Amino acid sequence: MQPAAAIPLVLVLLVASTLGGWPVTRGILHLASRSADAGEAPGKHQAPDKQAAPDQQAPDHLAPDQQPDGGDGPEGERARTALRGGTWIGLLERLAVTGSLMIGQPEVVAVVVAVKGLGRYPELRQNPGASERFVIGTLASLVWAAALGYLGRWLLA
Repeated sequence: MQPAAAIPLVLVLLVASTLGGWPVTRGILHLASRSADAGEAPGKHQAPDKQAAPDQQAPDHLAPDQQPDGGDGPEGERARTALRGGTWIGLLERLAVTGSLMIGQPEVVAVVVAVKGLGRYPELRQNPGASERFVIGTLASLVWAAALGYLGRWLLA
């Protein structure tokens, strides 16, 4: 492919990957929250069973954000709050993945996943509901970015 045609193609694919991945990821998260195993909807949390043994109840001294996860799924408010900055991280993630695959450097994807996972580890450890959102969102984002990256690599060849 001629360089004059390659530059616009690369730019279009990078923009499509970066910006187009957001609605794709949101759609998949929405589908995941509606699945049979998604847990309860936000606002429908059950109070701890007063008849349960004391060691099975949440301690009263924990702050609300430290209470055990109520199972509000990947679209729940607690999962969204715990993963602040996720939109910007996703944009940069898709840009890096698509770009690296188009230039034939798939090992960069491993670096992106490692940086993202290590950076989010403290938040994910404290909020199990957020880990579901993190995994689903990351996989959806990576699949979208990789598809466009490999499409670009094929079109540029």
